[in-house]
Amino acid sequence: MLDLVSFIPRAVVQGIPLLYGSTGETITEKSGNLNLGIAGIMYVGAICGVIGSFLYEQAVPAAEMVGVLAVGIPLLSCLAGSLLMGLLYCFLTVTLRANQNVTGLALTTFGVGFGNFFGGSLIKLSGSEVPSIALSATNGYFARKLPFASKLGWFGKIFLSYGFLAYLAVIIALVAAYVLKRTRTGLHLRAVGENPNTADAAGIDVKKYKYLATCIGSMIAGLGGLYYVMDYASGVWSNDAFGDRGWLAIALVIFTIWKPNWGVLSSFLFGGLYILYIFLPTGTDLAVKELYKMLPYVVTIIVLVITSMRNKRENQPPASLGLAYFREER
Repeated sequence: MLDLVSFIPRAVVQGIPLLYGSTGETITEKSGNLNLGIAGIMYVGAICGVIGSFLYEQAVPAAEMVGVLAVGIPLLSCLAGSLLMGLLYCFLTVTLRANQNVTGLALTTFGVGFGNFFGGSLIKLSGSEVPSIALSATNGYFARKLPFASKLGWFGKIFLSYGFLAYLAVIIALVAAYVLKRTRTGLHLRAVGENPNTADAAGIDVKKYKYLATCIGSMIAGLGGLYYVMDYASGVWSNDAFGDRGWLAIALVIFTIWKPNWGVLSSFLFGGLYILYIFLPTGTDLAVKELYKMLPYVVTIIVLVITSMRNKRENQPPASLGLAYFREER
């Protein structure tokens, strides 16, 4: 039998990086930019946070660390690194009008290489005998749970046993959904993504909205990388440990049909599907385990097919997604 009290919290923490990544990518795609570099941006966000945390831990003894700085330094470092990646993407695709698919894939390759280079350097500086670096003091602040959660039994374990970044991910997704659906800014952003020519003719600054949406989306996605290291991985950085979570986050955008609020439960579902093979009895049959690992991708393909067959406009991607905007052709 599947132990839901143990399974659900594991699925939630597995899904939080996906929620950050999918929320950031949804905001980006609403502007018409298709950023396939989310995996690289999450990697850069994570390693920048690790660098900030490492420098602070080296400068201050664990007993003298200040909680605000222990959280704030890696958080700001993560946001700064992710913002620079977003600006680089915008400069190439919005200003120089480079191909968005190629640029996104290049950013993924660059981000992973950037993270592995500086991660390997930090491992050497720390003198670690294993190919990883542990930031245990910082992890203690990021993974700190509500003190009364353990007294509430299964309710506390399922709903209250997470660090603050997990709750922040849900809040950001719900706020993003509200802004996109209910505000004038969201209306302008959706107009830019659907038809930039018409939006430009209506006086909307297309370039500004593309830059803002992509940079904000990149910073949100970067927080997913920071969460993975500082909370999910207990503050341990090791090269190439992210797996395919960045690509799963992009798949989740399709699964949620570009609605960030749907991404909350969907990310937890994907997180559960991602680790389902651990909880289901498969014996020594490795083939069955590999089939279980395919479930998130199979579900995404099925949803994509169903969405295409229903052919509802509100379930389709922005009309100008992936296309460069040439104002002189307006």
